[in-house]
Amino acid sequence: SLFMADLLATQNSCTLKDEKQEEEHQETHNKFLEVVSILPKDKGWIREHLHHYQGFWFPPSPLLGVITLQQSFEVRPTDVFLATIPKSGTTWFKALLFTIMNRNLYDYHDHPLLTGNPHIHVPFLELYASKNPNQRPNLSLFSTHMPYTVLPESILVSGSRIVYVYRDPKDMFVSLWHFASKLRSKELPPLVLEEAFEQFCKGISPFGPFWDHVLGYWKASLEWPDRVLFVKYEDMKNDPTLHAKRLGEFIGYPFSLKEENEGVIHKVLELCSFEKLSNLEVNKNGSVSLVSDLVIESKTFFRQGKIGDGKNFLTAEMMEKIDGIIEQRLRDLV
Repeated sequence: SLFMADLLATQNSCTLKDEKQEEEHQETHNKFLEVVSILPKDKGWIREHLHHYQGFWFPPSPLLGVITLQQSFEVRPTDVFLATIPKSGTTWFKALLFTIMNRNLYDYHDHPLLTGNPHIHVPFLELYASKNPNQRPNLSLFSTHMPYTVLPESILVSGSRIVYVYRDPKDMFVSLWHFASKLRSKELPPLVLEEAFEQFCKGISPFGPFWDHVLGYWKASLEWPDRVLFVKYEDMKNDPTLHAKRLGEFIGYPFSLKEENEGVIHKVLELCSFEKLSNLEVNKNGSVSLVSDLVIESKTFFRQGKIGDGKNFLTAEMMEKIDGIIEQRLRDLV
């Protein structure tokens, strides 16, 4: 029958499409292996190596995603991207942005964050792309650790919004060291704090040099203030209401006066607070698989969430060294 013929034709074209996508996927993967084989590499923090690509140091899985995205990524002008260097408050800001953007969809008593870690609701773009190279998730909020200069062209020209979070590098380093030590491959020797510190100060850390990562987004926020918002983690901690309002306004989901009077901002902040999220069953005992061969216990994402923890682990000399780098490289923004 005609119907069957149509159906078969459709199925065939789908199969061809799948085969074509599979071929493209294979091509991208081959290109990736080719690129990686000639890139400079250095000691990794979690995996054996970091690879130097376009001026920054990448772990292997995100790098595959970056190369895939740079080839093609379809962006909508309404998309919102949360950009951070690892351990700068990513989990907290994922929760905040997700809750602000979806506050009319969910009630607080059965909110998705109560049963799912923020990393499940807001995927890392480059990790998603490394696993699903040909499809874009049907979401409008993404997160990325990609440096500004490495972002796919399509993001830069789309007019979509980018929120960048900067955290004091001393606290960020200590948080990164704890995180990497927990996830580090068992075949590798333990990550000694002093050695990790030396690497960090040389710029050889995941998505580092940290100063170039920060500067890229800082300069972009000055050049395109309506497209890139630069937020300091410490400011968000010290005046959460003011900054939650700023976030809502910037991403196109401003809080109305009525909402303010009804305490909606307070509810958002309470739901996303470290105390609330870290004590949820799903975050105490659940796990998240961000990379295909790495399952991370959800509680690993909730260590302290405090300001000033760096001083509990770094010597005065180490603190001075990082402060010197900040003074030299990031003087304008501190």
